[in-house]
Amino acid sequence: MVGFGNVGRALLRLLVSKETELRRKYDLRWRLTGIASRRIGWIANAEGLNPIAVLSGHFPNFTGTARNVREWLEHGKVDVLFEATSLNTAQGQPAIEHLAAALQSGADAISANKGPLVHAYRELITLAKEKKRQFLFESTVMDGVPLFSLFPLGLPATELRGFSGVLNSTSNVVLAEVEKGRSFEEGVRRAQAMGVAETDPIEDLDGWDAAVKTAAIATVLMGVPTTIEGVQRTGIRELSEEKIRSVRGAGMRYKLVSRADRRGDGVDCRVAPELLLLTDPMAGLEGTSSAIRLDLDVMAFSVVEHNPGVEVTAYGLMADFIRAVQRRTD
Repeated sequence: MVGFGNVGRALLRLLVSKETELRRKYDLRWRLTGIASRRIGWIANAEGLNPIAVLSGHFPNFTGTARNVREWLEHGKVDVLFEATSLNTAQGQPAIEHLAAALQSGADAISANKGPLVHAYRELITLAKEKKRQFLFESTVMDGVPLFSLFPLGLPATELRGFSGVLNSTSNVVLAEVEKGRSFEEGVRRAQAMGVAETDPIEDLDGWDAAVKTAAIATVLMGVPTTIEGVQRTGIRELSEEKIRSVRGAGMRYKLVSRADRRGDGVDCRVAPELLLLTDPMAGLEGTSSAIRLDLDVMAFSVVEHNPGVEVTAYGLMADFIRAVQRRTD
């Protein structure tokens, strides 16, 4: 595991709690051989680390601890890498380097980081195919909802022509708090207390997180490489607190909405606060809930995720883990 914040710890707890079930249902056995973060450095031991000790904050100090990701992967004899470092919207690093190094070493690469999808999706997919390994990323958008896994197995021979959704939890929480009479700052503190907002929430409030997710979906599911700069972006800080409150009394709500529509060979992508009638399903989203409507050439349908926590993101990583191991044995 590289990146051992809230998501990494939740994943390790989930793997421990599901260990018997994974063995019995999927004949899947695992051993933690490496853990890394900016705080603890690169720790690896091919014989295995004690997950309970690691979760308690007891990190062993092995002689010969690796100095970089490639040495770390070698020392740990890694079969599967979980990448859960912080998002870098501008470049997608160092997550791209971590994932590429894992694939080059012969490991499957599983990511919770959206940056690599926007900045290096084709390169990583191509590398995975060359190495006959998997690059999986289900938890990058909508946590554990199997959004990417729907295509192509669940929806063969379909074309995604567009989508719309509320994909950023922090903005959703902040707007709801402002509706209740609180300030933007109080709304941000509420989102931080819930564990969905970073210490610096600018990327959420200014629409960057939603823009990255929009670009990722367009790139992967619509097949059109889309940069963050290619997404028209307006954040919720453009709204006044008074305006947010006044429209609620008129039967409407503001939501930060992501949209994409196919235009010839390209995709028109945008993120902006939209005024929605309360009858709109997206207007009813509360807390950390998110939703997406997928418009296909043969049908349209929506998926709603109700108040996910960090455990749901961890589940998305674990689900990819099961898929990667199963494909190795097929």
